[in-house]
Amino acid sequence: MGIDSARQNSDEWVKKQAVQSRLGAQQMSKIALVDDDRNILTSVSMTLEAEGFEVETYNDGQAALDAFNKKLPDMAVLDIKMPRMDGMDLLQRLRQKSQMPVIFLTSKDDEIDEVLGLRMGADDYVKKPFSQRLLVERIRALLRRQEAIKNDADGDAPSVETKVMERGQLRMDPLRHSVSWKDKDVSLTVTEFLLLQALAQRPGFVKSRDQLMDVAYDDQVYVDDRTIDSHIKRLRKKMRSADPDFSAIETLYGIGYRYNED
Repeated sequence: MGIDSARQNSDEWVKKQAVQSRLGAQQMSKIALVDDDRNILTSVSMTLEAEGFEVETYNDGQAALDAFNKKLPDMAVLDIKMPRMDGMDLLQRLRQKSQMPVIFLTSKDDEIDEVLGLRMGADDYVKKPFSQRLLVERIRALLRRQEAIKNDADGDAPSVETKVMERGQLRMDPLRHSVSWKDKDVSLTVTEFLLLQALAQRPGFVKSRDQLMDVAYDDQVYVDDRTIDSHIKRLRKKMRSADPDFSAIETLYGIGYRYNED
């Protein structure tokens, strides 16, 4: 082994030790990065690996879907416009089998794609060109929320956020990430679940969009009103798939949203 190779291996070992020290005993989350731009795949994967994530990269949607059919990652970051299978089609197929967090990468002027992606079930989007630090923060925020929903803290008595909640025909179990309406299961993404939980915890009380943003996103992450509105539209659509007459989520124009218990 040459001196340069030995130095490279040593540097990689030091980086890996630093990551493991920062993470402690926590298992690395696996992130799937899907984009046909190889520069983005290379630069973003290096950033995410430096932050302690395990990264799998794919340069088109079909390659990613083939891999997802074998084993799902913890989260996917998808470009929208790709060859063979675009991000929208990939998300649609993914949502047939999983509600894992998904972030879309969109072009600066693709507002229609952003809204459509959220309505199809994406949890968030980041506009190109983007700050990699912002992307990392959004990934961490969604993973933390998913973990908070799934895990009971060390077997202690369940908190308000982890107790099974029943509101009329609605039943939510945060620890199992399960929702039912009139005894029919409804599959929700992490963001949709958190928004519904926030609204249903206090029936009859109005939640502003800013309050709902605080529920679904970290303080470091800014999203506009349209993002919350798109999540609510998607949430209603899913609830109406279980009951076409679902109307428990009320819009108060210019104010926010309210959950009305039957």
